[in-house]
Amino acid sequence: MLESVRAVAALVIAFSISTCGSEQTLVAQESLADSTASTDQIDFARDVWPILSSKCLGCHGSNGPESGFRLDQRDAALSGGDAHAPNIVPGKSGESHLIQFVSGTVEGMQMPPDDDPLTTEQIDVLRRWIDQGAEWGDVSDATRAAALDWWSLKPLVSPAIPELQSGCRNELDCFIRAKLSAFGIEPSPEADPQTLIRRVYFDLIGLPPTPEEIKEFVTSQAAGAYENLVDRLLASPRYGERWARHWMDAAHFAETHGHDQDRIRENAWPYRDYLISSLNADKPFDRFVQEQIAGDVLFPDDPAATIALGFLAAGPWDESSLRDIREDTLDRQIGRYLDRDDMISNVMNNLVSSTVQCARCHDHKFDPIPQDDYYALQAVFSGVERANRAFDADPNLNRERRSLRERKRQIENASSVRNEGLLSRETQEEVTTWERELAQARAAWKILAPETAVSAEGATLVLLDDHSVLASGHNPEQDTYTITFPLADVEFTAMRLETLTDESLPHQGPGRQDNGNLHLSELEIFLGGIDGTRMDVVRASADFEQQDWGIAKAIDGNPQTAWGIFPHVGSSHAAVFEFKQEQRVSAGNKLTVVVKQLHGGRHLIGRLRIAISNSPNHVFVPVPANIDAILASAPEERTIDRKIELARYHQLAAIDAELAKLPGPSFVYAAASEFEPDGGLMPPPGPRPIHVLKRGDIRQPLDEARPGSLTCVAEIPARFELNGSTNEGDRRKELARWLTDPKNALAQRSIVNRIWQFHFGRGIVATPNDFGRMGAIPSHPELLDWLAVWFRDDGQSLKRLHRLIVTSATYRQSSANRFSDTASMTLDADNQLLWRMNRTRLDAECIRDAVLSVAGRLDLRMGGPSDRQFDLKPGSHVTPILDYSKFDLDSPSGSRRSIYRFLFRTLPDPFMESLDCPAGDLITPSRDNTVTVQQALAMWNDAFIARQSEHLAARLRGLGTTTSERVTTAFRLTLGRDPSVDELSEFSAYGDKHGLDNLCRVVFNLNEFVFVN
Repeated sequence: MLESVRAVAALVIAFSISTCGSEQTLVAQESLADSTASTDQIDFARDVWPILSSKCLGCHGSNGPESGFRLDQRDAALSGGDAHAPNIVPGKSGESHLIQFVSGTVEGMQMPPDDDPLTTEQIDVLRRWIDQGAEWGDVSDATRAAALDWWSLKPLVSPAIPELQSGCRNELDCFIRAKLSAFGIEPSPEADPQTLIRRVYFDLIGLPPTPEEIKEFVTSQAAGAYENLVDRLLASPRYGERWARHWMDAAHFAETHGHDQDRIRENAWPYRDYLISSLNADKPFDRFVQEQIAGDVLFPDDPAATIALGFLAAGPWDESSLRDIREDTLDRQIGRYLDRDDMISNVMNNLVSSTVQCARCHDHKFDPIPQDDYYALQAVFSGVERANRAFDADPNLNRERRSLRERKRQIENASSVRNEGLLSRETQEEVTTWERELAQARAAWKILAPETAVSAEGATLVLLDDHSVLASGHNPEQDTYTITFPLADVEFTAMRLETLTDESLPHQGPGRQDNGNLHLSELEIFLGGIDGTRMDVVRASADFEQQDWGIAKAIDGNPQTAWGIFPHVGSSHAAVFEFKQEQRVSAGNKLTVVVKQLHGGRHLIGRLRIAISNSPNHVFVPVPANIDAILASAPEERTIDRKIELARYHQLAAIDAELAKLPGPSFVYAAASEFEPDGGLMPPPGPRPIHVLKRGDIRQPLDEARPGSLTCVAEIPARFELNGSTNEGDRRKELARWLTDPKNALAQRSIVNRIWQFHFGRGIVATPNDFGRMGAIPSHPELLDWLAVWFRDDGQSLKRLHRLIVTSATYRQSSANRFSDTASMTLDADNQLLWRMNRTRLDAECIRDAVLSVAGRLDLRMGGPSDRQFDLKPGSHVTPILDYSKFDLDSPSGSRRSIYRFLFRTLPDPFMESLDCPAGDLITPSRDNTVTVQQALAMWNDAFIARQSEHLAARLRGLGTTTSERVTTAFRLTLGRDPSVDELSEFSAYGDKHGLDNLCRVVFNLNEFVFVN
């Protein structure tokens, strides 16, 4: 008996319960039996500094020390505190407040207040150090060594696998059972087949098994039946749909911007489909990560690698700060820093489980992450914005478009244009031919000299010598220009409207909007005045049309549509309008052109010119004013620089023409450095300079940051060698390589812990996004490292990792709580040692999909734009008005899997929200798993449940003729088992009294339906 008591006491001493937030984790401690009352000399750097740095400096370091007491410097430490009782009195630990505080002898002053108390051994070290004179040694090396001497920062070394015990099915069982054995706890028996198949179905594909699948598995006598079932589920396309939702939670993905202007992101969904496809293909995890950080640079020939950049743009975006206010404002710059902060958090929290965002205003208080590291990461993302990024799903088209754009970029950015061959004989001959064709095309057009030009809203319209009309002065929200032209005896079949650039216009125009854009709402043409004969336009064409703002919108009779030329601002454009019949005009008549911009936004045309033609081929080739001036000179009089300028323009125009012939690209909302501007959101000119900000204040910039990552991962260089590159993509490429470096122990531990969490309800580390000192300690550190090394060295296959976990004896245990087993309940009531399986509630998507499945309504169509399961109306501002109650539940978009629902940040689906489905405003490494009144009300009263209960009842009527038959079928469909005798009797009676529809609603509300054992 005495030996048993000693054994239990030793176990209690060896393991204590440590609380971090609300998470409790078993923490290995040194046994008191190993503690000595040694009087050996205490070494400050070796013995004292690790205690101070891990337990005290978070509040009493250099960054705003609490109560003004610092413990990071000798003089400050020895002088702090009450003059009558200093915090540290050399030689007198009994009179030192520090000892009183850490030992808890001063009421209300237990230190540290928000962390585990110091152990008896640690207090004894501090006491002996003070009694020995409180000598303060050199801690420069010790400081870094102590900071890096943390479990998550240590290099990965595969530990020895514990001895194989009875019941172990694979290596991870050996680790789990070795620790159980140390505690004297017996593992639970294997779950029954019905429980096991339901568990693994929901875990791997998020759907319930059918009664037929359950029966086949339960009755199968074949060896390896369970392993074959796991393989079949992992090969199912449903697997990617299930696990993509976990990744979307972590990336805080949604399809609106959030914040005060929660605008819809029409092109966010391709990233969701990328996740599903990648997971189903079992893409190696390092490749999966690299694509989402820098896929466009590392894998330019793979269109999916560009879609993957949706990860960086998945979070909220502040449209007010980043689009709608002026570029030169302080708020705009602050908005950018905050936007990059979200990108950094998304990457570093999820991929290396580090809270680097805590180092924005000062060095991280608890982990070895200095401010310099944080701003090094800011520099990585300083050249991208969140925007609609073009991509081509067809790899051949992708290569062709990319090749043309690269040629254009080389010509535009060449340091020495002569090296581009612009003065070669071949190029100059091409220019001569083009110049001759241009002259012929221009000869077909007669430029008209305006007689009058009037603005309806008071803008100043000036007639220029080249017969163009320039708008200046007042710049109203909307306006109508009426311009008249005297005519001689002419015949014409078409009119050309040129929109010309001008130095007086924003970005040289040709529009008056701040970004240089223009909108032509409607164009009306009259012979005579505006009361004369209106000329019918039968066809319109333009040299460039903004997406969804084509030239046809200028003649459709709708003033709220328009022709636009964004982002091709800063260059002249032209549109041709062809008439129904030839116009014959005698001398003394006039032409009146009415140019309207009626839907606001100051998108007025800045400078325009009108010409007419009777040529059968209405060719127009608008050129900028500087090129026009060169063309007006004789070729032999042109300087070399002018010849180069002309050749450069010609080659760029030819490339633009080739690009215009290609099919339009697709778009994904993603991180982008090249995109069509949106209001005030413009493509960055390159990586913006990033400075370390003193206390995070943009008005106090310090040194410029060099792109890089975390210095605490000592095995990998933390600053990137870019060799002078100014391409922002190279910065992301280096970060992608840093994240996936085999020596990055943080990254390897992070992913295996995250996968473990979703199978067992809690990770080996209970704080999946924080492996630092404020996070939890691993419950099984050796197992975590073994898994990380195994995963890293075995192909980084997520499916193989799933298979290893779900085929283990640990996963296959029963979830029954052994209340009679008092030893297990006392030592590990929270089941952190996994002596049984954890019982978990289904998440919102699984509940909804399971309801649809058993009701016979689940539509398994994959991919494409998300289903908008709400009624949508324009709001008074940007955010629309949503009404989920008006959605037709029986429509095709109401029956697909929940992964395909449209996700609105500020206006989430109330039913899903009640079941803890995140809205996408916050990074969600693990969902809340609550049991609330709201859930009970939603599961009983929501229109979705009521309607699917009716569908299930209709299905049951076709599968049985008596109430008892229908009850049995309902149990098999929803719970995967037959009802007991009592259940059959009670549910049959309820169905006879209240109807089959209500019976189905009751079944959906059973705990056994919404929980997995």
